[in-house]
Amino acid sequence: MTVRVGITGAAGRMGRTLIEAINQAPGLVLAAAVEQPGSSLVGADAGELAGLGKIGVAVSGDLAAVVDDIDVLIDFTVPAATLANLALCAAAGKAVVIGTTGFSASEDEDIKRAAGRVPVCKASNFSTGVNLCFKLLDMAARVLGDDVDIEIVEAHHRHKIDAPSGTALSMGGVVANALGRDLAEVAVYGREGQTGARNRDTIGFATVRAGDIVGDHTVIFAADGERVEITHKASSRMSFARGAVRAAGWLNGREPALYDMQDVLGL
Repeated sequence: MTVRVGITGAAGRMGRTLIEAINQAPGLVLAAAVEQPGSSLVGADAGELAGLGKIGVAVSGDLAAVVDDIDVLIDFTVPAATLANLALCAAAGKAVVIGTTGFSASEDEDIKRAAGRVPVCKASNFSTGVNLCFKLLDMAARVLGDDVDIEIVEAHHRHKIDAPSGTALSMGGVVANALGRDLAEVAVYGREGQTGARNRDTIGFATVRAGDIVGDHTVIFAADGERVEITHKASSRMSFARGAVRAAGWLNGREPALYDMQDVLGL
C-alpha cells in the first residue's frame, strides 16, 4: 500500500528537503505540496523546487483543496499555521506529523485534543541520533544524579525564530524528569550580571544563532574533577526529513493518539 504524503511550507529549506526525502522513501509518494496562498511559487512543480525535475505535483496555495489527496500531512511551519492545518486535517480524518516547535502550553493542549480525533506524531526533533541521545541523557542523569551541574548549549542558523530550540527543551525535560525536578522551576535561560552562586538544581540553557548552523546540541554534566558531555551535531536537514518521512509511514493507519519519535523508533 502506497502512503500519500502532503507537506506544507514546500518552498522552504525544510520543505524542499522533505520533498527529496519522500522521493527516496519506498512505499511513500508525494501527493500534495502546499505554500502560502500569495507565494509566487504556487503552481510550480514541487519536484523542480527540490532539484529533482518534474514529478507532476503542482504547489497549491490551499491545503483544503488538496487534503483529500493525502493520507498523512507533514508540517514544519510555524505554530499558528500548524494549528490551522491540524484542525483542517482532523476534520478530514487525515494523520499529521508535526515538526514545528515553539508552541505555548495552551497550543499543546489544542494538539492533544486533535490527537483524540486523528493520529498525530509530534516531536521536537525527528533525527534518529537525537532520539538516541534522549535515551543516553536519561541514563546519564540517573547515574550522575545530584552530584553534577547540568548545562545545555544549542546552536542554530540565523533564521530560527524560537529559543531555546525545541530539542534543547526536550533534552532538559528528559534530564529533569530523570532527576525528579520540574523543568519550569529549575530552568535558567541565559545569564547576565551578578547572578550569584549556581544552585545545584539549576538546568541552564545557552543559545547561539549564527550563520547556517543546522543544529548543534550539547548537554554538559559537570562535577568537580570531571565532566560528561553528550553532543549531537546535524550537518544536514536530511536527517530530520528522513525521520519525519519515516514517522509518516509509521503513523498511517494508527489509532487516534498523540505519538512521538520514540514511539516510531520503538524506544
